[in-house]
Amino acid sequence: MTVDFLIIGQGIAGSVLAWTLDQRGCSVLLADDPALPSASAVAAGIVNPLTGRKLVRTWKADELFPFLHQFYSDIEQQLRVQFFHPKNIYRPFRSTGEQADYLALTTDPDVQQYVSNSVDNQAYSPYINNAFGGLEVTQSGWVDLTEFVRIIKGYFVRKNQYFEGRVELNDLKVTDYTVEWKDIKIHKVIFCDGVLARENPLFNWLPYNPVKGQILTATVENYPVSTIVNQGLFILPVRKGLIRIGATYSWHDLDWQTTDDGRAYLETKLAGILKVPYEVVAQQAGIRPSTKDRRPFIGLHPTQPMMGIFGGMGTKGVSLAPYLAEQFARHLLDGEDLESEANISRCASLYHGS
Repeated sequence: MTVDFLIIGQGIAGSVLAWTLDQRGCSVLLADDPALPSASAVAAGIVNPLTGRKLVRTWKADELFPFLHQFYSDIEQQLRVQFFHPKNIYRPFRSTGEQADYLALTTDPDVQQYVSNSVDNQAYSPYINNAFGGLEVTQSGWVDLTEFVRIIKGYFVRKNQYFEGRVELNDLKVTDYTVEWKDIKIHKVIFCDGVLARENPLFNWLPYNPVKGQILTATVENYPVSTIVNQGLFILPVRKGLIRIGATYSWHDLDWQTTDDGRAYLETKLAGILKVPYEVVAQQAGIRPSTKDRRPFIGLHPTQPMMGIFGGMGTKGVSLAPYLAEQFARHLLDGEDLESEANISRCASLYHGS
C-alpha cells in the first residue's frame, strides 16, 4: 500500500490539513492517539479579526477571514453537517476614555471593515455591564471543535484512511524517496501534534513558547444574548442555557491540570461583566502551541524533506489553519513558495542536527 501523506495528530491543524490535501486528490492517512492530550479538545474555537485593547487586526486577517468562512461552510455543505457558527463579538467599553479611543480607531478603514455600523446596546444592558456602550466586531464566530474533529475523523474512517494509536518515530523507516511504516510506503509525513512537537527530535529545535489556558463551562438561565461578549475574557453562548468563559494565559506550570486560581481569576473578571447568575459545571485546561515570534511553524525538515510540520498556531489555529493549509498544499504539490513568516526556514540557524 502507498499513500501520499501520513498526518500525525488530529487537532484543528491536522484535521484541516488532511481535508485540504484530500480535496486536492491526495491519498491521506490520518493518525491520532486519543490517549494524548489535545489543545483543540479544550479550545473555544473563536475566530476574531480584531484582538486586544487596541483592536489590532489579526495577522493576515484580510486573507484569512474570507477564506475560513468559505472553507468551513464548504465542509458543512458537502457533508451536510453543522459546526461553524458565524457570530458578531460584542465589546463593551470600560470607560468613556476607552469609548473615545475605540471609536477613533474604527475610523481607520482597515479596522472599519470589521466593525458593525450599528449596535443595540439596550438589548445587552439587562445581562451585560455596558454603561458606556460597546461595539460589535463582524466576520467573527466560533467553530465547535469537538464536533469538527469528530466529523473529520468520521470522514477518514469511512474511507478506511484513519489510524487510531501512537505513531512512534522509531517505527518510521526513512529511505531515499519514501518513508515506510507498517508495510505502507508514504511520500511525506507531516506532524500536526501541537505542543508535543517540542518532544519530537526532528523538530524540537523550533522556538516554541507554549501558553497554558483554562476555560469554564457554566449553565445560565435568562441569558438570551446570542453574540460572543469579550471584555478581557470571552462569554461564548454554546447553546440556550450554556456558556463558556475564558480564558487564562500562563507561561509557567505548563501542565494539563485545572487550578483553583484559574477558576477564581475567571470568576472575578466575569463578576464585572455578567449581570445574571450562573453555575460552573466544568473546567478545562490546555496548552497552546504558541511560538516565540507568534508565527506558525510550517515546512519540511532541513535535512529530511520527507518529514514536515504544520503547527505552532498558538491561540489562533481555527483562523490560521484553513488558509495556511492551502498554502502548504500548494507548496507540497505545486512547488509554490511558502509564506515566509510561517516557513520554518526562518529558524534554520537554530538547527544543528545531522
